[in-house]
Amino acid sequence: MAPAADREGYWGPTTSTLDWCEENYAVTWYIAEFWNTVSNLIMIIPPIFGAIQSVRDGLEKRYIASYLALTVVGMGSWCFHMTLKYEMQLLDELPMIYSCCIFVYCMFECFKMKNSVNYHLLFILVLFSLIVTTVYLKVKEPIFHQVMYGMLVFTLVLRSIYIVTWVYPWLRGLGYTSLGIFLLGFLLWNIDNIFCDSLRNFRKKMPPIIGVATQFHAWWHILTGLGSYLHILFSLYTRTLYLRYRPKVKVSSLPRGGCACVYARVHEYVEGGTVLRG
Repeated sequence: MAPAADREGYWGPTTSTLDWCEENYAVTWYIAEFWNTVSNLIMIIPPIFGAIQSVRDGLEKRYIASYLALTVVGMGSWCFHMTLKYEMQLLDELPMIYSCCIFVYCMFECFKMKNSVNYHLLFILVLFSLIVTTVYLKVKEPIFHQVMYGMLVFTLVLRSIYIVTWVYPWLRGLGYTSLGIFLLGFLLWNIDNIFCDSLRNFRKKMPPIIGVATQFHAWWHILTGLGSYLHILFSLYTRTLYLRYRPKVKVSSLPRGGCACVYARVHEYVEGGTVLRG
């Protein structure tokens, strides 16, 4: 975590229970942690395109919800790191729990009938979210949130390993790429926390461009955002294969050199041995 001696900016004193290693208001007076803020764009923009494509392809609403939930996490994290206010911290951390619950639901419902609803699993996940929210608002202990979030991620990892080992082995590349990118982000998150003082001293001695490269919490956002996006893609790919669709992973770029987004595009599916357009 960050040392206590940081400047004050537009948003006033820090009220969040966490203050990360990036120097506060070092880039602009209007953003507390500049790089930790703008790095959230990867969690905001690509999932919007994923949600739009899912709507166009008529895919199940749970996957639209997954994409939009990731966008909400990115927006909440943007607000948190921009202000370092406690209310904005909750807007970041609680959606992390809720979005993971949506991911868990999707992963455990991959092999069910189309548009089926598992009310028992929904009840368990909603109850879990309510309990975590209530306890976290009461104790205000970040470690509690991190443990609960870690449990959900671990559940997703186990389910993913089961799928690529026993059901669709040819999806190992996508599944393990998602996991590997996420774990690399987690490693950098820990380095940023443990060696914060050393990183800050190193930045003072290095050119700004090198200092930016050592903003490891920003890299955590980039890598976990990408890993989460690929996980949704993996879950969606698994689901559409089970429904006998023929999904394809495509890369689309915005006009005039905008960002490139990877998404699953469903062109056709098989029903009763006949190829139908989707």
